[in-house]
Amino acid sequence: MRFLIVGAGALGGYFGGRLLEAGQDVTFLVRPRRASQLEKNGLVVKSCFGDLALPKPPHVLTENIRSPFDAVIVGCKAYDLPQTMESFAPAVGPDTLILPLLNGMRHLDDLARRFGQEHVLGAQCMISAALDPDGAILHLNDTHGLSFGELDGSDSDRINILKAAFCNARFEANASSNILQEMWEKWVFIAAAAGITSLMRATVGDIVSAGAVDLATGILEECGAIASQNGFAPRAAATGRARSILTKAGSPMTASMLKDIERGAPIEADHILGDLLDRRSEKNQSAPLLRIAYAHLKVYLAKQARESAV
Repeated sequence: MRFLIVGAGALGGYFGGRLLEAGQDVTFLVRPRRASQLEKNGLVVKSCFGDLALPKPPHVLTENIRSPFDAVIVGCKAYDLPQTMESFAPAVGPDTLILPLLNGMRHLDDLARRFGQEHVLGAQCMISAALDPDGAILHLNDTHGLSFGELDGSDSDRINILKAAFCNARFEANASSNILQEMWEKWVFIAAAAGITSLMRATVGDIVSAGAVDLATGILEECGAIASQNGFAPRAAATGRARSILTKAGSPMTASMLKDIERGAPIEADHILGDLLDRRSEKNQSAPLLRIAYAHLKVYLAKQARESAV
């Protein structure tokens, strides 16, 4: 199976590197700067599950894609998706599968509009990773799971082919018959964590020590209520895990969105919080904490746009 991994950053580089390590046919779609890094330093992964150093991994620029791939794995930020879709469009043929590793749900509609729903699978990953200044991928936690499945939950031949391709790679691969439920549960947690830590500009531990646990659990409940209104009520285990993480005393955890704010980077405010708010039912428009957090993020984006225009 021929895989095109869109980007060789933290997500694409990690999962694509593990697939390449396992002997799969993998090519990275990169920009010229990243191509130069890969030529010079190779693809380097530093992980508690084993380091990886692959000299000159196969990579291609958009203009050099000559034929379709069997599967395209997409791990870009949501605000980059329009340009990213155009970059890998030459790789999508009649039978190409697209596995998007973005958070939230709106990207499924965007991909379906551009390429056709029959090409798009549900997918999500659980990993914390980042690039160091030299382009090495730093695996920052002890999870590296990737779930995938048909949007209708069916057990298709193409899911079984993917399962076989992933089985020897050094990450946890799970073919799910309920991928939309899993994606909604992750979205609820990501939105709550991004909302509360960005709003407070603080770690979970600092929020707890300030006596504001009720705000963390409150925004989680609001996000869960919206999921329920859309037919994807978070299951007890997912809610329990999320509550445990967001109420842990002394925890240094912050959402990646806060890290982006602290370095003055773009953020996925519309895709993660805004789209969730847009999916509220007409019967229940109340989500005050989520609305405040989203407004806070929009103010940040407005200020960022104003300063970049000067």
